[in-house]
Amino acid sequence: ARAEHALAAELALALEPLGLSSRRYCVLVSALGQDRTQIELANMIGLDKTTMVATVDALEEDGLAERRPSSHDRRARVISVTKAGEAKVREGRKVIEQVQADVLARLPERERAALLSGLSRMVTDSASGSCT
Repeated sequence: ARAEHALAAELALALEPLGLSSRRYCVLVSALGQDRTQIELANMIGLDKTTMVATVDALEEDGLAERRPSSHDRRARVISVTKAGEAKVREGRKVIEQVQADVLARLPERERAALLSGLSRMVTDSASGSCT
């Protein structure tokens, strides 16, 4: 838990200059190229309905995402990532990769490989979504 908290704090600081939070980045990545409703995204990411609405509202306000009618169900609205949102995801991904590389560089290479392998196995069958 301490390691997750430390990494989350570093990611938050690194994403802040881009105008992104980890939550906003996660919503964008999860919606990118998909046809998912707010509820589907919230369930996938693990956000409650109120937090998801506020997050999508903020993304819309910044021109990074928009609510559009679903191509599969006229009654449903899906979250669509705008071109500006796609650019933010690319920027965010670079920042996240750099932070992860910096954090992992603190470990000797052998330990780093074992850690990544173990973590990958732990989350392979996990029901929660991944945003990185």
